[in-house]
Amino acid sequence: MIKHVAKYKLGEEPETDLAYWLTKTPNERLAALEKIRQNYITFFLNGNKSRLQRVYTVVK
Repeated sequence: MIKHVAKYKLGEEPETDLAYWLTKTPNERLAALEKIRQNYITFFLNGNKSRLQRVYTVVK
């Protein structure tokens, strides 16, 4: 697998996401949206409480 990283200025990013989704049919887009929704429900609403550990100190 070849990894590729590109750096763009803000506002000059290529619109590859839009071009990708415009190649998909409306049914494929809805299927992808449903998959994201199911992942959200599974991860956040089914008791997953994993978060970043909070670390703090009290300074007087």
